[in-house]
Amino acid sequence: MSARSLPRRRRLQASIVAVATAGLVLTGCTGNTVDNSGDEDRATAVSDNDEAGETVTIGFSGPAADHGWLAAINSSAQEEAEKYEDIDLQVAEGTNDPSQQIAQVETFINNGVDAIVLLPTDGAALTDVAIEAMEAGIPVVNVDREFSSPFAARTTILGDNYGMGVSAGTYACQLIEENNIADPVIAEIAGLDSLPLTQDRSDGFKDALEACDQEVDNRVAAEFTVESGEEQASNLLQAEDHIDIIWNHDDDQGVGVKAAFDNAERDEFFFIGGAGSRNAMDWIRDGEMEATVLYPPTQAADGIRLARLIAQGKGISDLVQVEVPRRIVLNAPVVTADNVEEYYDLGFES
Repeated sequence: MSARSLPRRRRLQASIVAVATAGLVLTGCTGNTVDNSGDEDRATAVSDNDEAGETVTIGFSGPAADHGWLAAINSSAQEEAEKYEDIDLQVAEGTNDPSQQIAQVETFINNGVDAIVLLPTDGAALTDVAIEAMEAGIPVVNVDREFSSPFAARTTILGDNYGMGVSAGTYACQLIEENNIADPVIAEIAGLDSLPLTQDRSDGFKDALEACDQEVDNRVAAEFTVESGEEQASNLLQAEDHIDIIWNHDDDQGVGVKAAFDNAERDEFFFIGGAGSRNAMDWIRDGEMEATVLYPPTQAADGIRLARLIAQGKGISDLVQVEVPRRIVLNAPVVTADNVEEYYDLGFES
């Protein structure tokens, strides 16, 4: 039975992780005033953060763009900076070499930038130089991969890897209930098992499945590449002659995963992806994929906004607090045919 032939009810989006969706609220500073044109007791929020202020120089160092999501991180940061005439963005060459990235941050410090946005290739390796920047009075915005000291960053903005797994598992439970699947066979195609982010995603998936008394029946691990995705998906299909639900952690490796499905002419299962690529969203539109769980590629863009606010001494208008928070974790929503148009523009090219 094809997953596409099963009845599709309106999906309840699995945004079960209680987190701050910072990317949607970074457009104003906190303030109240009286609207004299009407009820004088009514307070009206004043939001002028998008108006040009004092020009700030922001240094940005990101990863080598050898993966669709990572490329989107870099491009979204630069595109966001271009929206503001009061941002002077200094962009270092993307790298996977911690030593080179340390040198880049040292250059930013020597140049006296007003803030640094940094997605470290290795959080532990970049901690000391980030502390050096902070001690020089330069606020550091840490993106995606955390430093090993709280003194290394003014603000940390993260995706939610555990939350991705929880969202995928909760949605899988929903599919099982909606489609009355008895004794479902559930498979998982992970990324690199040596990475904490992969472990977090798998832990979240496992924990969410326990809520509906289910477990993963077959799990393979790929390497976040198209080739490894195809290889491991082929191995999975050979091991299981019937599968009801497959969760693949990463939509970039999902290109290979989908190729393996097509080559084997297998589509009896609900296929759930991860990260939110444009390919995945196109497949959802076309009915060839059930859903994907978003891991926002806008984290560095949000980091640029946060760095601008911090350097200009502003806060976030939707919070009572007048300063930018020290830690922000973005949501991991499930994207389905019901809401794909809402998220489509966030999809990145694999």
